[in-house]
Amino acid sequence: MPSRTHQFYAVAFEENFSLRQIAPAFPEARTSPLEMFVPIGSDGGLYFFPFGAIVTHDVPVDQRERIFGRLTQVLPKLTTRIIREDYSVLEDPAAPIGISNGMLRVDQLTPQRAGIVALTVGQSAAMEYYERIVDSLFARTAQLVDRMATRGTVPYRITPLHRFIGEAISSRTEVLAVLHLLDKPDAAWEDPAMDLIYDDLRDEFDLVDRYAALTSKLQSIQDSLVLVLDVARDRRLVLLEVVVVLLILLEIILGVIHFTS
Repeated sequence: MPSRTHQFYAVAFEENFSLRQIAPAFPEARTSPLEMFVPIGSDGGLYFFPFGAIVTHDVPVDQRERIFGRLTQVLPKLTTRIIREDYSVLEDPAAPIGISNGMLRVDQLTPQRAGIVALTVGQSAAMEYYERIVDSLFARTAQLVDRMATRGTVPYRITPLHRFIGEAISSRTEVLAVLHLLDKPDAAWEDPAMDLIYDDLRDEFDLVDRYAALTSKLQSIQDSLVLVLDVARDRRLVLLEVVVVLLILLEIILGVIHFTS
């Protein structure tokens, strides 16, 4: 069998997917708890993942766009595609399994192995989306911390800080809930070759380190915001104490005026 290059194309959306909601638009699909697969052509396919990623395998651009159109009919409020990622796999019977020149090489790309590739590429695209969110939160947090460092003060209003902390915690929870899918798929445990493919691809996309960096940044954001909130509360308490002292002084002054009049 001659060598052949397979093309995988991933798209990540802001929304997570309900596979049960999407399934009626794709009656030919095969659905499992972790993905929905739509066969296309002789050996191509389309993968839907619940964490908001779609991956196509050897699907022409025009056909891919028609598929996205079908998805939009089911999910009319779906946002514009925000993250795209391409990856190529070389199928060569004479090639050992491994990464070479930025491309995965396999002796045979079975449907199960294609599913592992699609999952990893989809995870990488989804992670890039979360990286953008966390970078934005990190920059906003840095502005608050810089203000506290340069001015020695924080805003009086703590309601926006409460909302910001809630946003950071929500993002952290979503990242942990969605990207737990970095756990090794069951199929990889059953086939040593698939296990090797999965480990090579995780290293290729640097998924483990990126995930660790995400969770570390989110924890840093949360800790910084809690500190800023404590400072803001202390400042409000000091202001309250000053107001109480002034009211006491005013009461004493009024009492003295009333006594001497």
